[in-house]
Amino acid sequence: MKKILILSARAMILGLVMIIAFGSVSFGQSDTTAARSKEKVKTGLNFGALPAVAFDSDIGFQYGLLFNLFQYGDGSVYPDYRWSLYAEWSRTTKGSGINQLFFDSKYLLPHNIRITADFSFLTEQALDFYGFNGYESVYNTAFTEKKDPGYISRVFYRHDRKLARITLDFQKKLADLPLRVVLGYGYFNSQIKSVDIDKLNKGKDEEDLLPEVEGLYDKYVRWGLIPAEEADGGSLNFLKTGLVYDTRDNEPNPNRGIWSEVVIMSAPGFLGNKENAYTKLALTHRQYITLKKDLLTFAYRLGWQGTIDGKAPFYMQPYMVNTFTKSTKNDGLGGARSLRGILRNRVVGDAFTYGNFELRYKFLKFQKWNQNFYLSLNGFSDMGMITKTIPVDMSLIPEEEKIGLFTKTDQGLHVSYGAGLRIAMNQNFIVAVDYGLAGDKRDGSKGMYINLGFLF
Repeated sequence: MKKILILSARAMILGLVMIIAFGSVSFGQSDTTAARSKEKVKTGLNFGALPAVAFDSDIGFQYGLLFNLFQYGDGSVYPDYRWSLYAEWSRTTKGSGINQLFFDSKYLLPHNIRITADFSFLTEQALDFYGFNGYESVYNTAFTEKKDPGYISRVFYRHDRKLARITLDFQKKLADLPLRVVLGYGYFNSQIKSVDIDKLNKGKDEEDLLPEVEGLYDKYVRWGLIPAEEADGGSLNFLKTGLVYDTRDNEPNPNRGIWSEVVIMSAPGFLGNKENAYTKLALTHRQYITLKKDLLTFAYRLGWQGTIDGKAPFYMQPYMVNTFTKSTKNDGLGGARSLRGILRNRVVGDAFTYGNFELRYKFLKFQKWNQNFYLSLNGFSDMGMITKTIPVDMSLIPEEEKIGLFTKTDQGLHVSYGAGLRIAMNQNFIVAVDYGLAGDKRDGSKGMYINLGFLF
């Protein structure tokens, strides 16, 4: 029987202990007190860390560490930082892994140029894949529940992926206006294949063995819904440009302000993307409204993203385009960074729209070991919808397979709701725990997520 043990209450307790233990290490002075906020102004180096621990009987025991290093300099820009370095390293005993470095600074380069860089290598032996076009692709829990007569495999809706990702973005402020222009480059190398059943079965008891059957990804390849030239992944070089309007009072958890952007991300043919040249446009509006000063904030995010030229390969359709992405797994609608409580990558289309609505309540602030802490509760609702579908030619699909895997339905909203806790140190290192519930069983049931930072 499959058992999935993910850090829940223990994670919050252990995370808080790690924040206090690691976060109390500060190289610099913090003697000045900010009169308005009564916070100690941080200077020098400061960091927080969190263990990555989980168990999944199919992919094994996960172990690792993530940490965030902040350089506050002389403290003159606090709660902003001079630069930040985020690193995550984790492994599972059956081969999955995360290797990521993320760097951000507004002050390293001259002329008010901000630089953000991401270097990641992710290996996922069972990446979620539920087909295309949201509700038009059926999610049937019977296929993955061993006790159900319709059981096929616990990893029926999965495939293997190795992703190497490099992004380098520059933002330049325009005069004294709250506007920034964005220029960037990205390289993605995706290696995709079927789930390695033999590897996942290694060391299992006979009753827990995964059967050797076709998964949904394999069927899509055989039927031509995933073109042969895309089936094993590929390499893409991107150029990014855009414009950002930003009036937030602080970035980690704004109390007021607007953060809106228009971004074009293109994989042009002249950069070697001859088979997969395409362009995506992404529009995102975020607003933060103070309901009670320094205590209660309403925040919302509205976005739309779609292909405006060419044809995006299936493995890049879920990727969410924006100007600042610390998130390790920046895949599409569904999951920790978009629709909490809904299955990861459940909502995949050629264009989609989404919204996130949160009420954030800072209920406790205190200082410990020369660090500034606050605790925040948040209630949320997330939603998304396909606005342009991916063409699906069903001519090669047997009728009996169509019945169980596809349906003709109007594209409707995928909705989830839930609540979460934030444990913040010096405003920038924020441990996030969210628990979301799917509003429709066609999108799954629930999800619990442990990350760093607010969703937006």
